[in-house]
Amino acid sequence: MTSRRNFLGFSGMGAVLSSVASNSAEANSFVNPQKNITSTELGYNPVRTPNGWTLPYTEKEGVKEFHLIAEEIEHEFAPGSTAKCWGYNGSTPGPTIEAVEGDRVRILVTNSLNEHTTMHWHGLILPSGMDGVGGLSQPQIAPGETFAYEFDLKQNGTHMYHPHADEMTQMALGMMGMFIIHPKEPEPIDRDYCLLTHNWAMHPGTSRPAPSVMVDFNLWSFNSKVFPAIESIVARTGERVRIRIGNLSMWNHPIHLHGTSFNVTGSDGGRWPQSAWRSESTEIVGVGQTRDIEFVATPGDWAFHCHMSHHTMNAMGHDIPNPTGVNMRGLEGKIRDHLPGFIAMGENGMAEHQQHIDVGHHPGPANTLPMMTGSGPYGPIEMGGMFTLVKVRDDIAPNDFSDPGWYNPPANTIAKKISSNPNYGNPPRKPS
Repeated sequence: MTSRRNFLGFSGMGAVLSSVASNSAEANSFVNPQKNITSTELGYNPVRTPNGWTLPYTEKEGVKEFHLIAEEIEHEFAPGSTAKCWGYNGSTPGPTIEAVEGDRVRILVTNSLNEHTTMHWHGLILPSGMDGVGGLSQPQIAPGETFAYEFDLKQNGTHMYHPHADEMTQMALGMMGMFIIHPKEPEPIDRDYCLLTHNWAMHPGTSRPAPSVMVDFNLWSFNSKVFPAIESIVARTGERVRIRIGNLSMWNHPIHLHGTSFNVTGSDGGRWPQSAWRSESTEIVGVGQTRDIEFVATPGDWAFHCHMSHHTMNAMGHDIPNPTGVNMRGLEGKIRDHLPGFIAMGENGMAEHQQHIDVGHHPGPANTLPMMTGSGPYGPIEMGGMFTLVKVRDDIAPNDFSDPGWYNPPANTIAKKISSNPNYGNPPRKPS
């Protein structure tokens, strides 16, 4: 039988841990790509993770050392819904790791959970013993232990990290993050964003996601947030914007951008040759895949979302009938005798759901978000879940990512009411 001690010797991990220990007392300042170093010094334009952050690192004898800690956290999906989740370094998703092709990296992983874990570097080319599949390529990381992963980055592209131990539970509770490897030569990108898609089963009135659900999820998220809590993607008119999308959910997502077409330019295999680019307005990002899209920013407020309609909703009662077209008047009181608190909804469609919520007539269960929410300059947006906005303005400074507010369209460029007559214009209908 291979012991833990022998395994570390066989894989070279013992030497890594020895090196880590010998350097542990050194006074090394963290390098934070988002704050204390310029893109010229870094050699790349740092990625921005909406609602998230980038993991600082230290330089030790030519090795970039990062430190992740797996732990239980308190996470807010949006105001009104907070849950006990699992993540890294205080957040879900965990912090984005950024490095450059050719770098040697050492990533310390400390386990502060009450069960074992591992770390898999999704899509990376590395030695088998660093691949992070518990029981297959390494022993499990027991509670309280720290493991060191060390390898050279042999590629560039958009990658992810997540456990390969009790995977269904740990990923369902939020353990995942993005791993961005920049090419040696800088790319012509003005703004670089990354979004990680995920799904959650937050049963009404509960405070923990249910990890045993397979398909019946009721929260769909970008970077573990749901609309309207997802930060907007901000750009200046004419800038080249890249959005990197990773999918560690249990469903495929057709990601759609309004207002412009984009080029699909890369994946975890790196930036593709331009001859392989495709012009699209919707791109399916499959489970376990990453996709990079690039476009030139056009002024306006543009919706950016999954085109699965129920993925742009918050907590839905999937087994509750939608009584569109059914006259519910007179039935509400009788049903309430058996189901206290019942309120009829949906007789003329589901748009009235948000109206009931907004005026306080239809309170939901505790710690449960309304299905449709968010308000814009012209009224309810009626969205939730995997939905955000791309906000482009002419006067945004190059490094300004703050929300510019609502778009003020030029005169005569907004749809407007010209009649209140339902028969206005006598529209043609299909001949009988």
